[in-house]
Amino acid sequence: MDTSRQGNPLLALTPPFDFSQISAEGVVPAITALTEAARQAVNEIANQQAELSYESTLGALEAATYQLEKAAMVCEHLEGAANSPELREAWGVAQPMVSAFWSELPLHEGLYQVLSRFSASSAAKDLTPVRSRHLEKTLDEFRRHGAELSPEGKKKLTELDVELSRLTTKFSQNVLDATNAFELTIEDETRLTGLPPLAKQAARASAEAKGLSGYRFTLHAPSLIPALTYLEDRSLRETLYRAHNERAASGEFDNRPLIRQILSLRKQRAELLGFATFGDLVTQDRMAKSSSRARAFVEQLREKTKASFAEDKATLSQFAGFPLMPWDVAFQSERLRRERFDFDEEQLRPYLPLETVLSGAFATFERLYGVTFEPADLPTWDRSVRPYLLKDGAELLAHVYVDLFPRENKTQGAWMAPLQTGVEGQPHVAVVAANFTPPVGNTAALLTHREVETLFHELGHLMHQCLSKVPVRRLAGTNVAWDFVELPSQIMENWTWERAAIDLFARHHETGATIPEELFEKMVRARTYRAASVQMQQLGYAELDLQLHTSFDPESSEDPVERARSILAEHVTAPLPLSFAMIASFGHLFGSAVGYAGGYYSYKWAEVLDADAFDRFKSEGLFSREVGQAFRDGLLSQGDAADPEALFRGFRGRDPDVKPLLTRLGLA
Repeated sequence: MDTSRQGNPLLALTPPFDFSQISAEGVVPAITALTEAARQAVNEIANQQAELSYESTLGALEAATYQLEKAAMVCEHLEGAANSPELREAWGVAQPMVSAFWSELPLHEGLYQVLSRFSASSAAKDLTPVRSRHLEKTLDEFRRHGAELSPEGKKKLTELDVELSRLTTKFSQNVLDATNAFELTIEDETRLTGLPPLAKQAARASAEAKGLSGYRFTLHAPSLIPALTYLEDRSLRETLYRAHNERAASGEFDNRPLIRQILSLRKQRAELLGFATFGDLVTQDRMAKSSSRARAFVEQLREKTKASFAEDKATLSQFAGFPLMPWDVAFQSERLRRERFDFDEEQLRPYLPLETVLSGAFATFERLYGVTFEPADLPTWDRSVRPYLLKDGAELLAHVYVDLFPRENKTQGAWMAPLQTGVEGQPHVAVVAANFTPPVGNTAALLTHREVETLFHELGHLMHQCLSKVPVRRLAGTNVAWDFVELPSQIMENWTWERAAIDLFARHHETGATIPEELFEKMVRARTYRAASVQMQQLGYAELDLQLHTSFDPESSEDPVERARSILAEHVTAPLPLSFAMIASFGHLFGSAVGYAGGYYSYKWAEVLDADAFDRFKSEGLFSREVGQAFRDGLLSQGDAADPEALFRGFRGRDPDVKPLLTRLGLA
């Protein structure tokens, strides 16, 4: 492929992105050229002597970084969704360039002086509220990223950021490689007793696809979760559990040394910038404002959960009749659920074919926000990817790509990736990705209810990104505080539990029938089953994260893996084995330079917000266009154009209340 300026699509990405023409060999030339162009443009902004204006400072800075930001987002996305040795190698060269550019930007003395000079001018006092917030947030961000450091300090900070970028990328690659390196093939079909027919068929198809006989299991969620939940063979469950929770903790893909190095670099970075801990650095510009307040929030929820959690553990242990190990918990929990509620989650699967779920989800968003998804003929990175045009009437809002099935060249998990934040008439470009249960043979892809929740969650992120009307890219879409960003996504999960919404997306894949009322009632009754245990585990992850990024000393002899194990042991149902090393594959904390590090509590923080906000829909109408429009106009379209506390109060009429969440979980 021609990688010249004329032939390399990464150099001038405009929708629709031509993914079919993007190749690994174009990555380094494009990123090199775009970083050089961006640096030159930044220097021109910094060297101007004329009277300053918004357009010549912040507006020019937005324009200077636009193409580089898009190209880097596309490359990062493809490295996670269409990985190849060539792309991995190319991004390994290009990513440090991108990281260095963004790290150097706040450290550019001339640029900081120009922005500071503009902020003191009369023109700055006449800015619109959004532009004024842009100026304020930019200066604050520059200061928090080292703008006022000495030249030596700035040099050190850049080195730290580049190394963090390198190490966290390597961490993610090790997790992917360790996941793909494991497979378990079972020849004896009798060992699969209890496994649902669909999961059994998938295991058989997986083996056949690899030229193997028998049944093949992997560590990808559609294979792993049914096995841990339903297999009666305890030794098989143990093998899979251990493999999953010991991934990337030894051998060729060992992430343990990287964890200590990443924690050390983050600590050094925080101290260099004048913060006591990395957790304090992270939380300063979030709703929590400090790591101590985040920990107090986690402790508040833990205190309200402890009693019910103890009951959960005692009940499950008594039901099992023997000392539980971690690989028993999902299996025994499902047995108890079936006995107590006469409900098996697999009973829902025939009613959740992907095509119906997807169309029902789209119908939900149309009712709430007045938007439509139109199938489109756009180039993609894999033939299983579905492209759409997101529209509001005749107005094109976004190009949307939906990529839902696992592949060996694709990262695990689910996410929404904003590839272009649209401003000034440009459409947004975004991806919703997941690793759902794929179709088997001639049978449609039949999802679990949890997968449906995940789909609605990620589409909620999509709405936040693509309904943005903020004219400043830096403040648009999902560029908000991380403990606020999960509100638009988590709130959408609520619709997957409401009958009126379920009937839009749940239809039997053979008969078209809706979920029978008796089955629906069982599902709702079982909703809060072991809710305290689920919440406690999430709080354990939050506590682990906060401790590692506040009180743990990476320079000490203490093993971060052991610290993590000891913390999580207090938040789970069964004792953890000494080999438990889940954080070696904990991408949320170590898969990017910051990510959810210091901020994993955000999920629960935003859950308080979403439960409270959803109460307004419940009281005024599940599909109320008035309430939906208020949520769209007052929150989804606003990005970070206003303080998140103010946006929430504008929609709810008051500050958030924790009670709706506790009520929803049956813990009030």
